[in-house]
Amino acid sequence: MRTNRIALGLATALLFGGGAAVAQQPADTGHKAASTYTREVPDSLRVQAKVSEDSARGLALASAPGGVVQALELEREHGKLIWSFDIKVAGKTGITEVNVNAQDGSIVGVEHESN
Repeated sequence: MRTNRIALGLATALLFGGGAAVAQQPADTGHKAASTYTREVPDSLRVQAKVSEDSARGLALASAPGGVVQALELEREHGKLIWSFDIKVAGKTGITEVNVNAQDGSIVGVEHESN
């Protein structure tokens, strides 16, 4: 009985545990991803997103072939809720920023930022 309560407590903590999170392991989606990356996803915005983080990551990585996510932020920009990914592409200097609309999954922008 005690083991069940501990397991239930752990499951509850995992499901309802956090606000913004930083440096968490991304889910394995079959895409090339960094082992860890900076992640700023406020719960207040996450609950408004219709497109999941995993789906948005896949769309972003498809827009930056050969890339690895360095950072992720869910934010409001120009009135739109977007997933913003900083992606390091092999053989390129700097970072490619890919913004994915969190409501419909469309690519809002792709911009290469040099160091």
